Amino acid sequence: MNYDNKKVAGLLFFVGAAQFVLAVVVSEAIYPGYNVGQQIMSDLGDWSLAGNAAAIFDVSIVLLGILTVAGAYFIQRGFQNRLFPSLLVITGILAVIVGVIAENVFLSVHTIVAGFFFWFAAASTIMSYKFEKPPLSYLFVILGAIILLAIVLFSLGNSVNSIFFLDLGIGGMQRFIVYPFLLWLLGLGAYLIGDSSGTTTTGKV
Repeated sequence: MNYDNKKVAGLLFFVGAAQFVLAVVVSEAIYPGYNVGQQIMSDLGDWSLAGNAAAIFDVSIVLLGILTVAGAYFIQRGFQNRLFPSLLVITGILAVIVGVIAENVFLSVHTIVAGFFFWFAAASTIMSYKFEKPPLSYLFVILGAIILLAIVLFSLGNSVNSIFFLDLGIGGMQRFIVYPFLLWLLGLGAYLIGDSSGTTTTGKV
């Protein structure tokens, strides 16, 4: 079957997000005593704590990053747009680094890279509104806004007072950063796979 660039990009995004969601579920299940509310997701990739769960989590987030970068390539070919695929490429590369440099390997680098991953994930989510029609474009902007709000609350909870975690705990608040991004990637992937309009966006942004 001859898939066009948009459909290939959509497939890559959907598979990348879906396999990571499933990998997180498995990692949380086999990590002894893991607490979703009180532990951040990066603990799942800590080889000194998570054991076999770390292998699943780290390989999966690296795969998420690689498929995101690959999808960005086909997005650029399909839409002739520069800014959006560039944001996706950076987001994907940061995801790969998060998986390669686990928190037990170099904590400070891992933390910094994960922070940048969150911001670029939010930017990618919001920028995608240019490529969908309402109401989907509005929903994607809302997901991006949720990510930005969660980043702010997560940062304030870490640096000022845990009250900013809104009783979700540090792990729960962090998931309000990551999961909206994954939902967006799944939605974008499904949209691109199913889009048969044959139209392209040529804006050089």
